[in-house]
Amino acid sequence: MINEMTTYTRIALLLAAALPVALFASSTNDGKIQDAAKDSYNFRTVLNDRVTANVNDGVVTLTGTVQDKDDKALAEDTVENLPGVVKVDNQINVKADYPEHSDEWIALKIRSRLLVKANVSATATTVNVKDGIVTLTGTAINGAQKDLTEAYAKDIDHVKAVRNEMVVESSAPVASTVGETIDDASITSQVKFALLSHSSTSALSTKIITENAVVSITGVAKSDAEKSFVTKLAQDTRGVKSVVNDMTVKI
Repeated sequence: MINEMTTYTRIALLLAAALPVALFASSTNDGKIQDAAKDSYNFRTVLNDRVTANVNDGVVTLTGTVQDKDDKALAEDTVENLPGVVKVDNQINVKADYPEHSDEWIALKIRSRLLVKANVSATATTVNVKDGIVTLTGTAINGAQKDLTEAYAKDIDHVKAVRNEMVVESSAPVASTVGETIDDASITSQVKFALLSHSSTSALSTKIITENAVVSITGVAKSDAEKSFVTKLAQDTRGVKSVVNDMTVKI
């Protein structure tokens, strides 16, 4: 009886000693998740620090106000891609500054698109919209960058036409913001969003993993053309160093 009590006492003491360590480890992990979300490219630059992530035992609660449902989904997907996240409680409010499909809305969408696409510059490009007609001014490093900026503008819903008045200058910045680094979680969510934005890709049948800016893609493609297009969409995402596409083509 005494031995049994001694055993129970030892177990109780061991559990009591382990509890503070477990709580500390949980708190440390929560802090890492919270910092990673705050410092992510999507939170800092794309969402312009309008979203806050609070973490408790791996459960992330998102609060703040964003322009549209796409921004709300982007914030949630970004934190879902962070190590240690158990669940996301998305309490972000959607409150647009401008009516959907208005000139101001179109301009905002174009600027946001330029922030996440490779080989174009959001900071060197000025976007003005009137009656659905987009005028692009600013500088491009070469003709290819100028044409690519125009193509991304044309891809936004309700754009009627694009007047590209950008000037080609070899000294123009390639990146949207000098010194910005793109984290893996932001890259993954941006690639996913690019796939979801195109009806010709099987986004739901595709798995995206990013490690050190290298994007690995698995899943099922309907054709070789779709597989190649998925690779291109990933390569066109800002911050991506290379793409490994191991999708299976199922005809």
